[in-house]
Amino acid sequence: MTAERQAVIFDMDGTLLRPMLDFDAIKREIGIDGLILETIQTMPAAERARAEAVLHRHEAEAAARSELQPGAAEVVAALRRRGLPLALMTRNSRRSVEVFQQRHGLSFDLVWTRESGAMKPSPEPVWAICRALGVPPAATWTVGDFHFDILCGAAAGAVTVLLLDRDAERPAWADEADHVIHHLGELLELIPSGTPPRHRPGKASDPC
Repeated sequence: MTAERQAVIFDMDGTLLRPMLDFDAIKREIGIDGLILETIQTMPAAERARAEAVLHRHEAEAAARSELQPGAAEVVAALRRRGLPLALMTRNSRRSVEVFQQRHGLSFDLVWTRESGAMKPSPEPVWAICRALGVPPAATWTVGDFHFDILCGAAAGAVTVLLLDRDAERPAWADEADHVIHHLGELLELIPSGTPPRHRPGKASDPC
C-alpha cells in the first residue's frame, strides 16, 4: 500500500477521546440490560422517545466535558500533512460529534454517525466511507478501542487497529485485530510501513 491509496477511519469515544460515557449508568436510567441502541430500536414509540432523550442527555454532557486522548490532535494533524483522507465512524449522534469537533477543532473528510445508516459492528459503514473517499477497504485503516470496531473493520476487509490502555486487562478478542497499539502515536509508525491486513478465513472481499 502506498500513502496515496490509504485512508484512516477513527472511532470517537475511547479512541480519539478519553472514555467519558458511563454505559452502565445509561442502561440503569433507561431500564435495560442489553445493547443500548439495538434495544431502543425495539421499543414502542413513547418508551423509545424517553430512552432516546436519556441517551442524548448523557452524550451531550460527555461531549461537553470531553478530553482528547494523548497524541490525538498530533496524529490527526500528521496524517493530514501526509495527505491521507480521514473519516470518523461512531455510534454516537451527529450532534455529539459536532460538539466534539467544535470543542477540539478536529475535522474529517467524512463523518458517519448513527443517523447516517448502518452502525458498527456491521461492515456497511466502512464500505460506504470507502466508496465516498475513493479508497478500497484493503487500503483503509480502522482504529478503535472496542470489539465492534474490530468486527466492523475486519468484516469489511480493512486493516484493524485496536487502541488498548497499557494498564487495562487484554480482552480475549484483542487477537482478532491486525495490530494492537497502546498510544495513538504508534499509528504513525504503522501506516508508512504499508503493512497489509492479515486476511482471515471468512473476511469479506472488497465490494467497492
